[in-house]
Formats: sequence, structure tokens, C-alpha cells
Amino acid sequence: MGIHQSTVIVLLVLCAFFSLSIYGQPAEVRRRYEHFLTQHVYGAMTEQRCDRVIRERRITQSETSNNCKEVNTFIQANSNEVRAVCTGGGTRLPENRDLYISENGFPVVMCTLRSGGRRPNCNYRGGTSFRKIVVACEGGWPVHYQEGVIV
Repeated sequence: MGIHQSTVIVLLVLCAFFSLSIYGQPAEVRRRYEHFLTQHVYGAMTEQRCDRVIRERRITQSETSNNCKEVNTFIQANSNEVRAVCTGGGTRLPENRDLYISENGFPVVMCTLRSGGRRPNCNYRGGTSFRKIVVACEGGWPVHYQEGVIV
């Protein structure tokens, strides 16, 4: 029983499509989006949880470093609410075409390093505020937290 050449081509195209696009995005965008979610989106975050969450999520100064991150901001929302900033719930900033500011404010928890230099000895102080968020978007997906603007 032989496999037709056209069947093989269709299977190869489908495999390529699904390996590039689990969320409907290229693999590199997906990787950056998942990293963004890990570092910055946690609906149940509180200022008392900074040490534990940063330790559990292995958040450091960079992906290749074990140094404590000076400041990390968590957006108290779900991924769909944050993604909406890139898909109609935000305004593109004129000075940088990849950056969008949210139309609405979000509660955030800012974790600021108190002591420690390298993971796992990082100790943080948490603080809460309500702010519009600025994120870099790629193909309609948030991939970088730029800053927040207190409202």
C-alpha cells in the first residue's frame, strides 16, 4: 500500500503549521509570550507573596542569570485581560510602534528587591497600585512589560 506524494506534502504542511502555531503565533512569539506571562501576570498575586512567587517562577535579572531582579511587576489579571491591550483594549504609542498603553487601569503588585544578590536568596518588599500598563506587542500578543502609568 503506497502513500501518495500529495498526502505526504499535506502532512508535512500540517506538521509545520502546528509546530509553529499552538496559540496561532510563531514559536518565538509563543516563547516570549509565555515568558511574559510567567514574569508579569498573576491574578491572585499579593504584596505578601513576592518572595515565594518570584522564587517559584524562577524570575531573575535575565534568562541566563541567577542574579536577583531589582524590580518585578505583577499584573493582577488573567492572560485574556492583558492580551486585550494588544487587540483593541490599548492605544499604540507614537514613539514606539510595538508599545501599547492600556485604555483601562489594572491593579499591580510591584516587588522591589530588599536584600540578596543571587537566587534563591532574593528578598522582596511588595507594594500595590492601580495603573495603566504599557506592553510591547508582537502579532497581537504581549511579549514585554515596559512600565505602568499610575491613574
